[in-house]
Amino acid sequence: MTSVTAARRKLALSRFWAEFRHHRAGIAGMAVLAAAVVLALIAPLFIDESVTGVVDAPGEKFDAPSLAFPFGTDESGRSILLMVWWGSRTSLLIGFLAALLSIVIGLVVGVAAGHFRGWLSGVLMRVTDWFLVLPSLVTALVLAAILGGSTFTIILAIGITTWPSTARLIRAQTLAVEARPYIERSKALGGGHWHITTRHVLPNVAPLLLASTTLEVASAIVTESTLAFLGASSNKTSWGYMLRSSYDFGAATAGAWWYILIPGLAILVVVMAFTLVGRALEAVLNPRLRRSA
Repeated sequence: MTSVTAARRKLALSRFWAEFRHHRAGIAGMAVLAAAVVLALIAPLFIDESVTGVVDAPGEKFDAPSLAFPFGTDESGRSILLMVWWGSRTSLLIGFLAALLSIVIGLVVGVAAGHFRGWLSGVLMRVTDWFLVLPSLVTALVLAAILGGSTFTIILAIGITTWPSTARLIRAQTLAVEARPYIERSKALGGGHWHITTRHVLPNVAPLLLASTTLEVASAIVTESTLAFLGASSNKTSWGYMLRSSYDFGAATAGAWWYILIPGLAILVVVMAFTLVGRALEAVLNPRLRRSA
């Protein structure tokens, strides 16, 4: 049985890759993400947090891009290239962990609301609707201001304000799965709640969850950058904080366009890459989209 299951999974993965590789935008996005993650992981091998220090900065204030400083310097003479490279670790970490927290909460609430009927489903959906109507950015800003602007609190603030859309999506998919005849047969044979949700529901919602996760990471990175720009984050190594610093120190009026452009492009490229991968996954894993294509 184990060998048969392994063979089926291998066949499913091969089919998935055969479909996915036809989406050139998704492949391009995956290549950019792989490069970004690798660069973030190897950053401590070449640089350290001292590149963010203002003491003994190697350059002068707002040095233009040159051979010594390919992306120019900031208001303290720090290399923008090294700052962006080191800041990628913070931005990607917050993006991944905040998206993971949001997905986990949305998955638990969505599956529970779809599987259990009656008052429990009603309560969960009312809570979901309440969070859904709240402006997520404003709520995250308030939570970050109350709890402090550390990396952990920013992750928490983003995660607990962005899960409702995932919960509603997972609930709809759970209801569709549990309406199939084999679920009734499983119940008739004595399958309990745990068996049905883990053996039948979760495998069917996993593809949808995978596509949703990539889009959630992109949204979390944008939200973190926005919170940092608005001054809600005390983390001084993220791309959003660099944009905030460029605003505070008048980079635009001083003509230091590189100080604004480079961090902004870093956010744009990574978010676009996540979006391209997410859309490609959605097209491959959603049978309706695959048939229409």
